[in-house]
Amino acid sequence: MKIKIILLLLLTNSTLYAQFPSAEEKKQIAVKMEESLENDLLNKWYPQSIDTIYGGFLSTFTYDLKPTGDQQKMIVTQARHTWVNAKAALRYPEKSFYRKDATIGYEFMIGKMWDKQYGGFFTLVNRNGELPAGSPGNKEAYGNAFGIYALAAYYEMTHDTSVLAFAKKSFYWLENHSHDPVHKGYFQHLQRDGTPIIRTAGTPATAETGYKDQNSSIHILEALTALYEIWKDDLVRERLQEMLFLIRDRIITPRGNLTLFFQTDWTPVSVHDSTRDYILKHHNLDYVSFGHDVETTYLMLESSHVLGIQNDTTTLRIGKRLIDHALKNGWDDKVGGFYDEGFYFNRDSTITILRKSKNWWAQAEGLNTLLLMSDYFPNDPHHYFEKFKIMWTYIQTYLIDHTYGDWYDEGIDNSPERKTALKGQIWKATYHNYRALSNCVDRLNGKLPVQ
Repeated sequence: MKIKIILLLLLTNSTLYAQFPSAEEKKQIAVKMEESLENDLLNKWYPQSIDTIYGGFLSTFTYDLKPTGDQQKMIVTQARHTWVNAKAALRYPEKSFYRKDATIGYEFMIGKMWDKQYGGFFTLVNRNGELPAGSPGNKEAYGNAFGIYALAAYYEMTHDTSVLAFAKKSFYWLENHSHDPVHKGYFQHLQRDGTPIIRTAGTPATAETGYKDQNSSIHILEALTALYEIWKDDLVRERLQEMLFLIRDRIITPRGNLTLFFQTDWTPVSVHDSTRDYILKHHNLDYVSFGHDVETTYLMLESSHVLGIQNDTTTLRIGKRLIDHALKNGWDDKVGGFYDEGFYFNRDSTITILRKSKNWWAQAEGLNTLLLMSDYFPNDPHHYFEKFKIMWTYIQTYLIDHTYGDWYDEGIDNSPERKTALKGQIWKATYHNYRALSNCVDRLNGKLPVQ
């Protein structure tokens, strides 16, 4: 009798924790998300953000979505807006302005942001597309990766062979100037002519200059994934595999987080053995970024899927390690959401949260990855689908601005002052939100397979 009672309790508990949402529940969430995608995000930005004078997209907007400031244009922002509009044009073909917006973005990118003398995309130009006064015109692998990412999406929308040709040209420029043939991966910081910028004794200790890093690496992975989907080139495949294995096997720590910066030979940059004051002063080079960790889980699995790697249990296992570490150490158990930064002082086993703010993009990436992992592991003790629902509630409550539209740049549970912060700036557009919501809607509706 006692054994039967124990078995009954175990069965009851497993039923409570099983994550098998009904088709109706998934449908209801998908409907709400699609509505939010259109009404809270896309309709607030497009076509209103088009620069009708100089082309491309305006970058800077007040909390109530009014253009403000000098509107400098960064390749990352322009590429992300172009990517979103190309994807939206495919998703909502009845709305012709998305196609027009994507074309305006594409033309500004190749006409104004591409360096006609040395090649490659400039990092930053003035509103009219000229280099700011005194700018050396330096470039970054990160920005050029997003240029490729946007070109791939624009080609997917147009099937224009000239667009594909420009995407190939952009890839070869990155290959010839940024790729490291000795230690692999890519140099992030480049002079105007594409020469990698080398770190010297005179480089400030807090500067990122001359280091390789995880952030450019994961987005180069993302760009190569998109490029390989439209162009099955052997060298693109080789570089895509290289970046996947480099991120998976070297950049991710055994503990389950990404190392942020590296020497050119991939020796980690670490301040762990320094004093607390030194660590805090230099913490921008060495901390746990929960948002990047959960984003990388998705990007690795996406690239493995596009590469066609069968039964890739290694990438899945390491991706799961990332999301589980973030849930254990960076998740707010009270209202949900991922904190921005943590650090293991003195190599402690317990993490210290350095910043309790919750950046909008990290929550978007968390939403996407939690739902993906719930497909892989529906009965996992981390209860990914339940965490996904908590995250969606958190976003609706503390991030979406139901008065003026778009998302606040930080969750207002911990940062209420961000209600009046800029809604748009060169680092905040619609890419993270759009990708997360569109992926989640499609996954909930059964349109995305388990990767």
